[in-house]
Amino acid sequence: MRLEPCDDRSLERGVRQLLADKVSGSLVGLWLLVPEHLRLGTWDLLEAWTGQLFFCLDAETHQPLAFTIGTSALTVAQATPHLLQRAADILHPPKGQALALADTQHYTAALFDHVATHTPFDLLVPMPNGPRQQARLRAIPPDHFTRHWAGFATTSRPFSFSPRSPLYHQLIQRCGESPDHSLYKAFLCTAPRDELHCLTADFPQRWHIEEFFNADQSLGWNRAGTLNLHIRYGVASLALLAQTVLHQTRQRLGEPFRSWNAQHFANHLLAALDGDIRVADDTILVTFDNAPNADLLRHHYQGLPGILRAEAIAPRIPWLYNFQLDFRFK
Repeated sequence: MRLEPCDDRSLERGVRQLLADKVSGSLVGLWLLVPEHLRLGTWDLLEAWTGQLFFCLDAETHQPLAFTIGTSALTVAQATPHLLQRAADILHPPKGQALALADTQHYTAALFDHVATHTPFDLLVPMPNGPRQQARLRAIPPDHFTRHWAGFATTSRPFSFSPRSPLYHQLIQRCGESPDHSLYKAFLCTAPRDELHCLTADFPQRWHIEEFFNADQSLGWNRAGTLNLHIRYGVASLALLAQTVLHQTRQRLGEPFRSWNAQHFANHLLAALDGDIRVADDTILVTFDNAPNADLLRHHYQGLPGILRAEAIAPRIPWLYNFQLDFRFK
């Protein structure tokens, strides 16, 4: 058995020799992610992290804000206060200006009391919609509803979980022209808000979190390989870095790349490019032979050191011995 030296000096010498020998392969497309790691500051994030799933998503940008994890014994009501505190620490929203959207699992008196008393957020949650609830909603006089357009009307009224509980606000929608044959659905909010905007514009944005998992589950959200929370936090944190870098890349490149999910993006761009890697002076030069949309990629990547400097970002790669990176497209 032969042992290879693994001290810092030997590793750096090996990497430099590898680059000097010129590397060819079919996975060179992964280098396209390096500029986004530099923009994100991944190296600094990892250094700070190593020195020391319940998700919250921004409904406008569709990007994750924070997450926490636990075993199956942890309920939604138990996990949400901690998650909202993290989101508040990140966003610093004024009281009552930010709306948290959740599903029916979050409909508990304890959670509503906590959000109303201890967080800057308003909370909007659909109420359980069983037969008894439908009967109560159908008993509301038709003239209490405001008709907004054909087949859609809304109303609101005070609501409390018990006689001694605080008053919250029930927002109700009626779908159908005839009250006797309409469908009713109620939502509960910690604060008074315009029911039409909440029900037609705000709450539908909750589904962006489902879209997030659908688009990026292949990064590791679709499985949990261990119950060790430290390992799971590590895997989830690295997956968030990967998701952020992919999102930045897709947004920068635009269509058709912007609408590709993570698996499609990896298969049809990152893993589908042939080329070679070599070093010229202090710059790693990646040359692609078969890049799709070559003119678009050339615009964003050729002359990369100058592009990054124009964005006030240091172009040297700290985890690759401060080489710069540039691209060529044949």
